[in-house]
Amino acid sequence: MINETNVTLTHGEEEMKSAEEQLSTYKSVHLNPKNIRTHFVGIPLIIWSLFLLLNLIPVKFFALDEPAISINVAGAFTIGVLIYYFRLHARLAIGLTLFIIPVLYTSNLAAQLKWGLWIAISVFIIGWVFQLIGHKYEKAKPAFVDDLNQLLIGPFFLMAEVYFMLGLERELDKQITPMAVDKRRVLEAERREARS
Repeated sequence: MINETNVTLTHGEEEMKSAEEQLSTYKSVHLNPKNIRTHFVGIPLIIWSLFLLLNLIPVKFFALDEPAISINVAGAFTIGVLIYYFRLHARLAIGLTLFIIPVLYTSNLAAQLKWGLWIAISVFIIGWVFQLIGHKYEKAKPAFVDDLNQLLIGPFFLMAEVYFMLGLERELDKQITPMAVDKRRVLEAERREARS
């Protein structure tokens, strides 16, 4: 049996980093428990606001009247992101699917409101305030500063943390935490070197 978390997948000629690599990079700047707690508020707010913004784009790629099914920009984005998550780690992706479905539904409802755009902007800003407060505790810059792909890893990381809290995916936790600590040491050493 292949352990899916140890497989580095390829996409075209470019390698897709493994779940362990992605999670350990993200965790390397998310080791402080206070920072992680702020992310459990900030990231869902940011995700919901982004889905609301995507639902406000008046484009439908696919629509059926019977049964009433349609795929707009938010739906297409959801499909693409979930495919990426399933390629990284299927079990974590199941949890993310269960999280994203209500986000997609409620953000679609909010898009029908007169003030949908202002709601999205306000929630987005509040989410980022929580993120920035967290990184003040961490004393490290956000992971996406060095790798924009880490923006997609934020929700993936939080789902992994939920699994770890529930006693699931213990092997994955045992793999990524030492890697994250090592990466953080390298970052700290580079920061000290840059100051001198």
